Amino acid sequence: MEKKALIVIDMQKDFLWRKRKTMFSYNTDILVKNVNRAINLYKAEGYDIIYIKHILPKLLWGVGFSIKGTEGAELCERVNVVSDYIFEKNRANAFTSRPFREFMKKQGYGEIVLCGIDECACVRATAKGAVNTKIKVRMLTDCIGCRFSHDKITKIRNELKELGVEYIEAYSQLTESVDDALDVADTKASEIKERYTHNEMFSKLREVANE
Repeated sequence: MEKKALIVIDMQKDFLWRKRKTMFSYNTDILVKNVNRAINLYKAEGYDIIYIKHILPKLLWGVGFSIKGTEGAELCERVNVVSDYIFEKNRANAFTSRPFREFMKKQGYGEIVLCGIDECACVRATAKGAVNTKIKVRMLTDCIGCRFSHDKITKIRNELKELGVEYIEAYSQLTESVDDALDVADTKASEIKERYTHNEMFSKLREVANE
């Protein structure tokens, strides 16, 4: 079976907490809520959950963010961390991180789903990096933050679509999962109705409901 992973990119305090620099204009509440929903959904679907942190070694001319060893470089405490797969990078493309790149190759992932920040920066660069390694890439539009203009977002999406990147919404994936579960329940109910008497049917339905 092909291995798949959800990759959560740069959901760190320096970009999301209240005292972040004004340039990081993400809607933290909505973004974190949607990313957590995606983490729960894809984990339940059997995907590995991988976290990427953008870490800089030091301040440059007294200016910087996500500096190694600082609190701001840590993952936002509101983000659900459900695995030990946490990697650091110091460039936009996560595949420039040797430990991450070697891990991905060893695991043999055939598909990845990306969420986090920023759509026009690290998420975009990582998507291109994955495409270059022949991995199928899907982007969760409602789980990716962006501080750039609509025109730039459109340009980036068109660029990545030409490379085969697919854009989807976590909400639509969740709806599909619920619909699938309901279909299974309806099928079981129909089978039970055909096979059992009236009293036996209700007893069997209670058993199914408790599974």
